[in-house]
Amino acid sequence: MTTDIKAALRALHIETPSWAYGNSGTRFKVFAQRGVPRDPYEKLADAAQVHAHTGVAPTVALHIPWDKVADYGHLAAHARELGVGIGAINSNVFQDDAYMLGSVTNPDPAVRRKALAHLLECVDIMDATGSDTLKLWFSDGTNYPGQDDIRARQDRLAEALSAVYARLGEGQRFLLEYKLFEPAFYTTDVPDWGTAYAHCLRLGPKAQVVVDTGHHAPGVNIEFIVAFLLREGKLGGFDFNSRFYADDDLMVGAADPFQLFRIMYEVVRGGGLTAGVAFMLDQCHNIEPKIPGQIRSVMNVQEATAKALLVDRDALAAAQAGGDVLGANAVLMDAYNTDVRPLLAELREETGLAPDPMAAYAKSGYFEKIAAERVGGTQAGWGA
Repeated sequence: MTTDIKAALRALHIETPSWAYGNSGTRFKVFAQRGVPRDPYEKLADAAQVHAHTGVAPTVALHIPWDKVADYGHLAAHARELGVGIGAINSNVFQDDAYMLGSVTNPDPAVRRKALAHLLECVDIMDATGSDTLKLWFSDGTNYPGQDDIRARQDRLAEALSAVYARLGEGQRFLLEYKLFEPAFYTTDVPDWGTAYAHCLRLGPKAQVVVDTGHHAPGVNIEFIVAFLLREGKLGGFDFNSRFYADDDLMVGAADPFQLFRIMYEVVRGGGLTAGVAFMLDQCHNIEPKIPGQIRSVMNVQEATAKALLVDRDALAAAQAGGDVLGANAVLMDAYNTDVRPLLAELREETGLAPDPMAAYAKSGYFEKIAAERVGGTQAGWGA
């Protein structure tokens, strides 16, 4: 059994986001740190460090236009030289003045055309980098009753999604993200998994839902959503992070590690530990160091996955079939309460890595190196 668990953990891939390596913060303040990348090439170098010390973070998500370059083929080649690859391409239709009343759902046709052109540009970037995934998140919505026609906005959204879907090439897909609210406070055009699922279902197999673990109301059973979407073949991936109150983007597992375990159990149970389900971090680290924050988050996902793989599914199924409520719960809790850190340390050593990625990075001297080298220029940051 341990051999099977190790094989599954070796195959686990956790994508890190380029924007996590830049300065980040809240709407109130962005705190600058030393050694922060000044361009996408330096972001890739930092992401390569996370992969070098964990062994399971081989791809980096890009955000356009934050990561815009003149030659995307050259950027992809540079990534390969560093030992990583380009992952999902994330669009941005929320930071232009034209999008004040929405992007693809804006009542103005000219604004909708502008937004769609950007989305299609992102597919062009997929072609140039070899990416197979486009991530779509829309801040579109309204703040006041009567501000716009709710149904008409869904029609406009469907029209834009259809155009993007038609542009996708062989082996490409898009993942549609949802968020309960913010920055729209009355209606959000893609507020929940059901809305995202309905649009994706109509379009076909190249359209799937991405679950951002921080984008739900308090108390929502995220593992149910995961189980349902896996059953329907519509779970395309995750944006892993945590939230305590209304915002998100804290380190995954920080708020509720037991929830992360429950989610990963449903992934294991539903056959979701495959390349078809993308595991990506989506975290804007505000006060913690950038690279160690990503390493810690990767380790948190690894630990939750290892515990999920330890669940005795035969014993669980027997208890469930027999109506043994407490027995079934105990099976899950036994796995959750197991300390899997020695197992993961052993696995890393077997693959030629240091058993403790955090300690290994601290000893590497990489931070001191980039803090000394990256002086001058403009640091990357939230919104850049």
